[in-house]
Amino acid sequence: MSKKILGIGNAIVDIFVKVDDSFLLKNQLIKGSMKLINKFEFETLKSKINIEKIEAGGSVANTMAGISYLKGNSSFIGKINLDKFGNIYKKSLKKVNVNFEYQEKKEDLPTGGSIIFITPDSERTMCTYLGISSQLCKNDINENHIKNYELIFLEGYLWDKGLSEEMFNYVIYLAKKNNIKIAMSLSDIFCVTRHQKNFHEILINDLHMLIGNENEINELMQKKNLIDSIKELKKINKSIVITRSENGSLAIINGKVFSCESIKVERVLDLTGAGDLFAAGFLKEYIDNSSIQKCLKNGSELASKIIQKIGARLN
Repeated sequence: MSKKILGIGNAIVDIFVKVDDSFLLKNQLIKGSMKLINKFEFETLKSKINIEKIEAGGSVANTMAGISYLKGNSSFIGKINLDKFGNIYKKSLKKVNVNFEYQEKKEDLPTGGSIIFITPDSERTMCTYLGISSQLCKNDINENHIKNYELIFLEGYLWDKGLSEEMFNYVIYLAKKNNIKIAMSLSDIFCVTRHQKNFHEILINDLHMLIGNENEINELMQKKNLIDSIKELKKINKSIVITRSENGSLAIINGKVFSCESIKVERVLDLTGAGDLFAAGFLKEYIDNSSIQKCLKNGSELASKIIQKIGARLN
């Protein structure tokens, strides 16, 4: 059995729909944006569409699916309800060989969903209803489910809720107790802005590895440019992985900087999932004890594949 990675994140069903620009205008949606919506708005939009495809989504779930695509052994914990979408979510992860380590039960809120409107120009506009996914709490984490993993991968998005914050700290406590490495993705620049102080403390005190893009890293370190951020990060004895889109990627390991060029592609179809799949490629090689150079290269290869297709799944 290969070594194991556990991802913990928001469990969101991705609902893909093809629409024209007039649909976006009619429903007052800004093309290319991601909007958080409530249950009523979600149900209203759902009643107006013809669903093209449904699959298990969420940033960390995408990363776990990418690891499975590379024949790695990955698992996921995310909160779903005992409803139609919850069932679809579970089946979708099973289909791509990701172990689902969450025992669902009847909940007050439905399983979270993101309606992804794809216009003829391949642009994606998202309306996301977090549903029960945002209520993942300490009681949903079973020590027996996580104590045998080698690495736990958390997403910054989880820090947004009081309940999730407590859960986050509990997972860190269990990981330390069972000698499991903790990695985290910064998720989103606005998320970093909201929680900069907390994230910086987590990096210093708890994390083994941090993954983020250039803007997120600069925001975290409160620096205007990457050179200044790297200067500070080199002083910290951590593994920091930084993606830079077409400018490639780099890793700072124990004060040493490794860099990798991006892989040029003919046509970019959809940038969604590029960071998630980069993380998948990097973490799979990392857990296999590959060189940092190979980890970066594998991350770049997976990111280059996913941006040439619609959606965040390669399998």
